[in-house]
Amino acid sequence: MAENLPLPVKGNLQACSPEPPSIMDTILLAINHKDPLWIAIAFVFGYAASLIRLPPLVGFLVAGFFLKAAGAASGVFLKEAADLGVTLLLFTIGLKLDLRSLIRPEVWGVSTIHMAVVTACLTCIALLLAYVQVPLFSSLTLQQAAYLGFALTFSSTVFAIKIIEALGAGGSRHGQISIGVLITQDIAAVLFMAISAGKMPSSWSLGLLLLIPMQRVFHRILDYTGQGELLTLFGLVLALGGADVFEMVGMKGDLGALAFGMLLTGHSRSEKLARSMTELKNIFLVGFFLSVGMAASPGWAEVITAMILIVLLPVKMAFYFGLFTGFKLRAHDAWQSTWNLGNYSEFGLIVGALLVSSGVLTESWLAVLSIALALSFIITAPMAVKGDRLYARWHAWIQRFERSSRLPADADLDITGITVLVIGMGRLGGAAYHAFGAQFPGQVLGIDINAENVTKYRRQGCYVIRADGTNPDIWFQSAGLARQLNWAILCLPNHQANLAAARRLQEQQASCRIIATTKYPEEVNELKELGVEQVFNIYAEAGRGFANDLKSRWQQPQDPRF
Repeated sequence: MAENLPLPVKGNLQACSPEPPSIMDTILLAINHKDPLWIAIAFVFGYAASLIRLPPLVGFLVAGFFLKAAGAASGVFLKEAADLGVTLLLFTIGLKLDLRSLIRPEVWGVSTIHMAVVTACLTCIALLLAYVQVPLFSSLTLQQAAYLGFALTFSSTVFAIKIIEALGAGGSRHGQISIGVLITQDIAAVLFMAISAGKMPSSWSLGLLLLIPMQRVFHRILDYTGQGELLTLFGLVLALGGADVFEMVGMKGDLGALAFGMLLTGHSRSEKLARSMTELKNIFLVGFFLSVGMAASPGWAEVITAMILIVLLPVKMAFYFGLFTGFKLRAHDAWQSTWNLGNYSEFGLIVGALLVSSGVLTESWLAVLSIALALSFIITAPMAVKGDRLYARWHAWIQRFERSSRLPADADLDITGITVLVIGMGRLGGAAYHAFGAQFPGQVLGIDINAENVTKYRRQGCYVIRADGTNPDIWFQSAGLARQLNWAILCLPNHQANLAAARRLQEQQASCRIIATTKYPEEVNELKELGVEQVFNIYAEAGRGFANDLKSRWQQPQDPRF
């Protein structure tokens, strides 16, 4: 545009000093006119992926490959969106980072041992392939092979969380273990990124210790941010502010985003903040996946190399399963956790992008990692969703790997005299337990995965045990429970979990009467197809009770409150 400006005229100050661009012009300069088209193409590919029940990010990666093949290049806007997406990803991880959950041996033990063993194993395999002159591998040094193996050890946080949500297994043993392992891996990735950036912290970094007393200030602000956009904006300020503060003292900004998220961990509203930030984070991560896909154009060599990495994926999964069973998880939890984590990771891409930008790996490897990530999702997504069904089919063989000693919460049930089973001991489940307990004393068993709920009801003298009612192992290990039940009440917190529990009862050919709770009318038929006799819509029932209460009060005009 500069060549179209008028030539300066002597004495004409206006000609020499053209009018500065307006605010709107400045904003538009940050967005390439092609970027909206790239985002629209990403939407089309992401939507197509969702139609075949794959994570949309697979479509975003494919969209990047498509755009690169068409000669497109990512602009400043997409690159900034990608950086912001990674920063928000780390902030939301920090919000969910409960250090107590990471100190359990089945979490940190599996994470660290798996990372070390798989890195060493994949490094050796890469060097072997280099020795036999396989393309792309042939030029790898020991250091490069080790970096590549390290990048391939990570499992996808985005993928696993989506699968766990689809299964309604957020509170299950395998869901909690999987998330704990992912967080441990993410911390390792962030530390690697911080160290590899080559930044030496300045003396001012000691001032970061002031963040500890500042935690109370942040908590107090969070108390008053409300429920809407102010809550999301506060999270955005902390995420970006934390990154900037760490950058100013010579440390990696991503580590700052993680640390500032951890400052809010444990607050009663941190989960709400995480939910409000998740969609914002996912939107900006579209820029990251597009940018990665557009970074390199894969040829046949890259595709073949990615296929080799897919062939190596069972090695990674086998180590997961062996370690989970070795740390005393039930066979089903080890099986499903393995499928949750049996993929390559977007963090592997982030680490790979860092290695490419620093010259450790060539751009071809970024294309290889992108293809391998997409293929791992395509292969493992349907298997992870069908994990329970596959386990029910092969459980006799899979249970051979289960240890005879188990974790305390995985003990077998005492089902003597039990005729009523309540799965999910929240408010509704607790009310159901007490109602049936009054009519059938000593015959009611409550199951809940939440340790605090279990402790609370045990103090009240209730027979409640910590277990996952959707876990097939509960039913296999407690043979005869389904046949002796007269009632089964499903009060789990989400629809998918209730469906899974109803499916377990159906698989055991239970003849009892099954009652379930739900929130939406469209969920009723799915439950009834699985043998649920009565479905209570908690919103409708609450509204009906409220209306009946109002009616009874309205018919008593003498009541001074009306």
